[in-house]
Amino acid sequence: MNPREVCFLIGVDDTVLWSDASSSPIALPDARERWAAVWRLRDRLVEIAHTHPLGGLQFSSEDETTMLALDSALGRQLRYSVITPEGMIVRIPEADGYRDDSVVSRPWWVPLILVASGVEPGPPLRTPYSPATSKES
Repeated sequence: MNPREVCFLIGVDDTVLWSDASSSPIALPDARERWAAVWRLRDRLVEIAHTHPLGGLQFSSEDETTMLALDSALGRQLRYSVITPEGMIVRIPEADGYRDDSVVSRPWWVPLILVASGVEPGPPLRTPYSPATSKES
């Protein structure tokens, strides 16, 4: 499969509510169906995640303007994430705006969105305190 950008709409408890994909590895063009799904699922929607299958672990300027438009339309801040073969970055709403954070412990759906993007998911990330990385006493 050729790499392509994929979008997941995520609800409470990391439930994947809806998804779509582009045919491009560098763009996820506006789609009426996606906007309709966001509006239809607005009461259950917690996060919008999408991939950058060729890399670029950051929010693009188009991502930035889209996030502002979504928050304005919904009247509240959502959580946003970008997933790449190198990792995951999340924009987390806070009282005075947002903060960006890289993710150590990925949600269950991250390997799924990467495979849907035509990217091999790679090994799971481990926290510094996981049993696989701690030494026995």
